[in-house]
Amino acid sequence: MRVVIAGGHGQIALILERLLADSGHEPIAIIRNPEHRSDVDATGAAAVVLDLEEASVDEVGQVLKNADAAVFAAGAGPGSTGARKFTVDRDAAILLADAAEAAGVPRLVVISAMNADRFDPDSQDVFQLYLRAKSEADASVRSRDLDWTIVRPGRLTNDPGTGSVRVGESLPTGSIPRADVAATIAALLETGAASRAQFDLVSGDEPIAEALAGLA
Repeated sequence: MRVVIAGGHGQIALILERLLADSGHEPIAIIRNPEHRSDVDATGAAAVVLDLEEASVDEVGQVLKNADAAVFAAGAGPGSTGARKFTVDRDAAILLADAAEAAGVPRLVVISAMNADRFDPDSQDVFQLYLRAKSEADASVRSRDLDWTIVRPGRLTNDPGTGSVRVGESLPTGSIPRADVAATIAALLETGAASRAQFDLVSGDEPIAEALAGLA
């Protein structure tokens, strides 16, 4: 399975790339900074340098050619401006969806954020703008005739993964290790679970495969 991962140098993305490569798949990581290529190479993935804030649909589509799936794992990151929440967290996700449609990629998995739809529309607080950007990107993805899945994890931690999660349409706020988010994305790609579904994701007591099977 050839999987193109936008935001390929992110913490979740790097874990996901290693999981996919170790399972015999072909992960392709889109990165903005060429200095990050060696980190991607170490996971077993192939890196493509492309700035999603500047790229066209055709340019992204060339990377997606012959891909079985695309994953949006990009983000402007802590300390970024409100403007970049929209150019990266919203516009780059929409760009990837546009390119997936144009390139005929059937599967799209988007890493979003818990409570994204609960943003304050009148606030200029950077976190509220982040939630709004995620919400608007998710709405665009849901409108597509793609096999999409939107994953909305809770607060991300660097704790070791447990392999057990809790999923649901709307869950109480919680946290989850990045490793378990990556493992969940890998399972979604390998099983095809949660087609055209959106769900919250936090740590829990149910093995990932069983939790996702309950969403099918």
